Order: sequence, then structure tokens, then C-alpha cells
Amino acid sequence: MVRHLRLEQVETDAPGERATLHHPLHRREHASRPYTVHESEGKALPASVVAGENTLNDERVNPFGVCDMFRIGIGPSSSHTVGPMRAGLHFSTHLATRHSTSHITHIRVDLFGSLAATGRGHNTDRAVLLGLSGFNPETVPISTVDSIEADIDRRGTLIIPGFSAIPFERARDIVFSPRVIFPYHVNAMTITAYGEPGEDENAVAVVDNGGERVGQIPRALVGEGVAIATHTYYSVGGGFVMEECGDPAEPCVAPLATDEQEAAAKVAVPYAYRSATELLALCKETGMSIAQLAMANETALRSREAVIAHMDRVYAVMGEAIKQGTTTHGVLPGGLNVERRAPDLAAKLEGARLRGRAGAGFDGAGVGGVGAGDAGDTGAGAGHVNVGASGSGFGESADFGANPAFARDPLEQMGWVNLFALAVNEENAAGHRIVTAPTNGAAGIIPAVLSYYEHFVAGANREGMYDFLLAGAAIGGLIKTNASIAGAEVGCQGEVGSASAMAAAGFAQALGGTPLQVENSAEIAMEHSLGLTCDPVGGLVQIPCIERNAIAAVKAINAAYMALWGDGTHSVSFDTVIETMRQTGQDMLSKYKETSEGGLAVNVVEC
Repeated sequence: MVRHLRLEQVETDAPGERATLHHPLHRREHASRPYTVHESEGKALPASVVAGENTLNDERVNPFGVCDMFRIGIGPSSSHTVGPMRAGLHFSTHLATRHSTSHITHIRVDLFGSLAATGRGHNTDRAVLLGLSGFNPETVPISTVDSIEADIDRRGTLIIPGFSAIPFERARDIVFSPRVIFPYHVNAMTITAYGEPGEDENAVAVVDNGGERVGQIPRALVGEGVAIATHTYYSVGGGFVMEECGDPAEPCVAPLATDEQEAAAKVAVPYAYRSATELLALCKETGMSIAQLAMANETALRSREAVIAHMDRVYAVMGEAIKQGTTTHGVLPGGLNVERRAPDLAAKLEGARLRGRAGAGFDGAGVGGVGAGDAGDTGAGAGHVNVGASGSGFGESADFGANPAFARDPLEQMGWVNLFALAVNEENAAGHRIVTAPTNGAAGIIPAVLSYYEHFVAGANREGMYDFLLAGAAIGGLIKTNASIAGAEVGCQGEVGSASAMAAAGFAQALGGTPLQVENSAEIAMEHSLGLTCDPVGGLVQIPCIERNAIAAVKAINAAYMALWGDGTHSVSFDTVIETMRQTGQDMLSKYKETSEGGLAVNVVEC
């Protein structure tokens, strides 16, 4: 097997624990010296920050913004699906640009660590195949997502753009090695292309000798043929990817980045901060809200129109996910036979509302809907809370504002919040399009709270929606920079906990909260998510993940209201909670961090 690192396997202390592979240049806690990180001149790229390459005192870190925190992809996992898909796309693009005259005879995909442990449940294998086939997670047709594995099996070939069909058998050519842990990150994968080099190419093979890469030998044969290209990638969370680009003497990693990210990394924002304390100090100094300060930073990197367009697109995709989730019946894939609940819950909530006040209700388009047709005239009849304008999400005709039909029973609103979260996460579990916010496993929380704001808060408007996303991104960026959002690194406290904190902060900001109140709301939500484990049953983002999003969405709303009842003064700072979450994640056993080897994952009988 081709590898990029010299690894030594060691025995584990406890039976059943995964074997760990150590490296003398391990960058984590016991590193003798860090990896070299290659990136463009200027500020650190987002993937490097997510990977933990930067510290609180690193002057090269630009704060994460709304364009970094909210990214469009497919389910069910940002680290196990979106990241590997981007890695596959990078590899296929590399082949097309650097080895276009080569004849590719074989492709092998090796998944390691957490990517292998829960890869089948997270559709990691399918995601890599989508990327290798030239598809981007933001734009891939959902019909292609659902059919690509069957198509490859039927043809017996993989089609990489620019090359002839390559013989491919999924069972043979995708190898799962859950007990092989690369030192740089637990989410590692290697893709290797074999074949015949073109006339103008110098094929390079990496010789594997018991786990040691002993050198690069032109046109050397390695097991399955000539190794045309081999790349190792690390999916570090939130859909961000690092690539191994070193050699045995000087190992290093480099972030995969878009042209826009590369350009943004060369610009210093006007209001740099590395902690909540610094963010609050800047707000006090400038008199700006957290959302205003975040927008000022965004517009230093790209045009205001581009920032608004991105938020509108995020808003629309969230809305479409709720629409699809509340109108699609059936059983979720994966073998647990989990029935979709959102459509039935939508019908019950709508029926209860209509019985309570016939004909009264919402005509607006937006994320908070359950209909399938045009605004004001959808499945359940007039007055239906709907997704509106031909399923355009938060589209042009969004009608923000409180719905008087719910005044009789405010707690009934909680049912709608639960519905919005369940709908999105059932779509995510189905592998369909959602917004990574900040991860896929926690993708339903922010849309649910944003829907609550849109449909149940008097005076809600589009500017409030923008403020919500901007402030939420600022809070999420602090967590990404100073701790982690990856379930494979810190458990679900880093996913659902982070999303709940972001949603609480965004909601408090949309309601006009001061910077202190916004920070306090995030602190409350995150503090009461500490220690949350990631233990998906069967490795699927279904149990307990779907319900967990609904619970966390309600918690975020409550956290914001609790903060707004006070003046923002509180005993525990958000910085303290972030650091506590980081330390808790470090201390957490690996079996509780997205491996499905502990917790509910082993105590629930799979039916």
C-alpha cells in the first residue's frame, strides 16, 4: 500500500481500542517539531486554521467570516462526506492537468482512521467517487448523488473527466483501514492512480516498504502497476481539507483552497481579533455591533454584493432543505430503518394551527415553511406556513414577521422549531443538499432558529437575517480557531454545541442584542453542550443526531432569551468555555469521537 508517512504501529493498552500509528514528527501534543505548512503569502488559509495549525497568538489569522463558516454541500457529514468529495475532485483535477497524456488503468482509494470507521455510514466512499467523477459538493445534482454507485457497479468502470473509462470495483478498490491512524489527523485518505505514463511524463512511484516510503523511483513498478500519482489528504472538519505534500525528510501539509480564499488570504481585515475578549473590545472601541464589525471585515475581502449574494444563497438552500424535508416521506438510507418524521409532524402542527384559528397564518416564502407550492397556496390550504415561492427558500418574497395564529399557545412554536431542525437533518441523513453550519451533522440548528426568528418574531426582517448569519459566523469562527468543530476530534460538543452557540448568538443579534449579550448567549449555549459525545449508531448521522439538532435549536433560542433578560454581565466568558471544550475533547476517549465504538453506538441494538 502506498503511504506518504513513515509510521510505526504500537499496541494499545485496552482491549478493543484502535491501534495508533505514531510518527516522530507528530504535530499534536507530543510533537518534537511541527509539520511545515505550505500556503500562499499573507494570512493563513481557512483549512489551516481548522486543522489547528494556528494558535490564539498567531497574527497571521484573519477571523473567519460568513463565507467561510456557511458552505453549501451534501450530507451526511462535512468531514466524512464533503471533505473527501473535495479531495477526490482535487485529485481528478490534478490528473487532468498534470497527467492528461497518461493512460490510467487503476484507481485505488485508501480510507484510514475515522474516515474508515464510519465511512460507510457517512457515505465517504460515495463522496470520493463523486469527486473523482468531477462533481463539486455545491452543485452536484442530487439525482447523481443517489445513482452514482449503482451506475459504477453496472458499468464496472469509473469515469474521470478527460480519461477513458477505468475498470473499477468498489469492494476491491476502496479499502477501509479503521485501525490505521495517521499522526497528522484521524481523518486521512490516500488516492493512487496507476497506469502507463504519457510520452512527455515522468511517472513517479512511491515505494512502500513495510510502511516506510523509501524514495521516488521513475517508472518503478509498485504492486498494481506504475504509480502515476498518489496523494494523501486530511479532512479536518467543516469540509476543509489539508494535503500531504512532503517527503520523508521534510514532511509538510498544504491547505486546499479556492481562488477566492487564496485572494482573501493576501488581505488583512480592518478588525482582526483572535478571541471573544478582543472582539468585544473592538465593538466597544468602534461602537459597532458584532454583525456590523463582521460585515466590515467581509467587505475588505470581497464586495458587499458578493457577501449579500452568498448569504442569500445560504438562506435559500436552508429553505429548500426544510421544504424537501417536510414533503419527502419514506425511510432514511443506511439500514437502521429510520422513518422520516418531518412530514407527519408538519401535518399535525398545521392541522392543530388550522383548528385553533382557521384561515389565519403565514403567506410568506422562507425557510420556515412546510409547503411545496407557491407562496400562500400550498398543500395544506390557505394560511399554511410554507416554504413559498416555488421552493426558492428565503426567496425574494419572504414575508418576515410574527404569526398571530400562534399567540394562543406560545409553546406550540417549539413544535415548529423541532420540525425545522428535523426536516433539515433528515435531508442531510439522506445525503442531500444542505448548508454546512458549521458541520453537516449540526446542519439543522441554525436554519431552525432562523426560521423561528422569521416566522414568530414581531418586526423580523431581511437585515435581521443578515445580522443573524454574520454574528453567528463570528462566534463559530472563534470556536474553529481556538478549539475544533470536528466530531472526530472533540466529539459532538464541537458540532452540535458549536452550532447551538452560533444560533444563539445570531438570534440575539437579530433581536438587537448588545455585543455583550450576543457573547453571553453563545456562552450559555456552548457551556451546556460541554462533554457531548459523538456516538452515531451504525456510523449513520441519524441516531441520535437528528433529534439532537432539534433539542439544540430549542436550547439556542432559550440561551438567547436568557442573555437578553440581562445586560450581558456574566461570570464565565465565552473564551473560557471554548478552552474548556478544547480540553474536554482532548481528554475524551477516541471511542466517543465519531468512531461508533462507544456510547449509544454500541448500546443500541441495530434493527
